[in-house]
Amino acid sequence: MTGSVRGIGHNGGPTLEPGFGWRRHCWTAARARLLPTLPIEVVRLRVRRAAELGLDYRTYASVRAATGHDVVAFLFSSNALRMLAPLPVLPAERAAKLAAVTGCGRVALALPPLTPGAVLAAAGAVIDAAHPAPPLMGPWRAAGAAIRAALGPVPGDRVILVGDMALERDWCAAGRLAGYLPAERYFGGGAGEI
Repeated sequence: MTGSVRGIGHNGGPTLEPGFGWRRHCWTAARARLLPTLPIEVVRLRVRRAAELGLDYRTYASVRAATGHDVVAFLFSSNALRMLAPLPVLPAERAAKLAAVTGCGRVALALPPLTPGAVLAAAGAVIDAAHPAPPLMGPWRAAGAAIRAALGPVPGDRVILVGDMALERDWCAAGRLAGYLPAERYFGGGAGEI
């Protein structure tokens, strides 16, 4: 000890105030101990599952790490599907992407003035079900109830919401969903959040 007095409970290690390198080392070591090393077979299965869902591996892995569960369904807002009133039509590239999704539910949320029936009729077989979307400026409780009604018995933490508006991002928290993907990221492969 060179002139400094260490108090009770000090472990004798270096101080953490100015030492960014030390803090980075500690966090890196702690994270390495926390995250398991996955066998290559498990990684291959997860890469395949991400492809089945139409997700990149990094997005899929972050959902798995955050929730501990696989993705079992997607919620798509009618905006994300580019279905607009008065005559909703599902664009061909979006229909092709949805048709390629396997082993996962695909549910549409119809924003007014669209009805769930009109969205389902326009989407054909690439959407499994359609429900009314939560009100965009409605109360939080109403948004949560609408999301739960659309999900049925499926737990929210196993569902990803694909939306196209900032207000739709709030539905993710209201429904306690696994994550939110902007439509351009899911359908176009652009950068976004989860």
